Amino acid sequence: MSFFAHTAMALRSISRKKMRSLLTMLGVIIGVASVITLVAITQGTASRIEESIKSLGANLIGINITGRGPEGSLSYDEFEKLASNNPYITAAAPVSSTRLKAIYKGEDLDVNLIGTTAEYPEVRNLTVARGRFFTKSEVDERRSVAVIGNAVAEELFPGENPLGKELRVKNRIFEIIGVLASQGSTVSGSEDEVIYVPITVSRTLTGSSGIRQVFMQAKSAETVQLAINHATAELLKKFKNDEDSFRIFDQTQMLATVQETTGAMSAMLGGIAAISLLVGGIGIMNIMLVSVTERTREIGIRKALGATRSDIMTQFLIESIILSGSGGAIGVLTGFAAASVLSRTLNVSVKFSPPFILIAFSFSLIVGVFFGLYPASRASALNPVEALRYE
Repeated sequence: MSFFAHTAMALRSISRKKMRSLLTMLGVIIGVASVITLVAITQGTASRIEESIKSLGANLIGINITGRGPEGSLSYDEFEKLASNNPYITAAAPVSSTRLKAIYKGEDLDVNLIGTTAEYPEVRNLTVARGRFFTKSEVDERRSVAVIGNAVAEELFPGENPLGKELRVKNRIFEIIGVLASQGSTVSGSEDEVIYVPITVSRTLTGSSGIRQVFMQAKSAETVQLAINHATAELLKKFKNDEDSFRIFDQTQMLATVQETTGAMSAMLGGIAAISLLVGGIGIMNIMLVSVTERTREIGIRKALGATRSDIMTQFLIESIILSGSGGAIGVLTGFAAASVLSRTLNVSVKFSPPFILIAFSFSLIVGVFFGLYPASRASALNPVEALRYE
């Protein structure tokens, strides 16, 4: 008996009980759809983070100061010395941040107040959409000027031009001199709910004069490591050879960390979703065993008419593969649809991974073969005489 004849017979058998066949495929459908949806969201989010990191430029260097107490941070003078003595960088900017309320005409908004210097836009590749960023002289003179994020402008100044307006943070009034272009959101929240002020002014609001974060822009990708080595030597002098008092990272390290984390999360989520496929496979085996019992007389008649053990086993195995393969195909389509809906409704990024889609579908076929072997073997082993007597 040909393969096509076996397939046609298997399709007729499946179509006779459509609802049962659909319910049998449900576990496989859920498993494959879950794998595709979860991995698409994970990789989409990771891709968005990677693009955000890459947009900062390959030359960005970050320094986190992790020491304790006043001596465990940098003073403004020490920062300037660290930046001016490094011949491998083009610009550097310190960062001092805290969460505070910004108030305008009785309306308030929780914002991330960042104290920095005039070089910050160059170092972090920021774009000022309206107005300008503050200058070095305004930082040195401790001027109360501010550059606000796009979300702050929309929340506190709807329908207004915020340039020239004044807003209050704690007990200080700031004149708005610039509005940044939208930077979007990350896993840590909106990058647009931010206010930048001179670091010489922010110290009076936070009560801390220490600097614990510094960003540097290397002259080129080739000088990144040289700039890191120079900064490391200077910081070791400052912190008396205590390597645990600071941490230096660059874009390559950040990207590698993101990719490593994404890979681990994708594998974990794929493994969790694969459990549904195994449950679906058990469901297929259960239904196929029921089908063997229901069709005992049919098997006996076919054997009496000359069907071999191989013919019977092939037919039932094909039925199992069709059920799991159809479930896998429907699961792929469902996964695409679910990921697309979640992308629009939750505003999350999705990125479909062909290798994971292929693996998920292939695994559904393997499940069909694995869990179909026992029922098929049992059907083929039936004694034709006893099968014909079965009621």
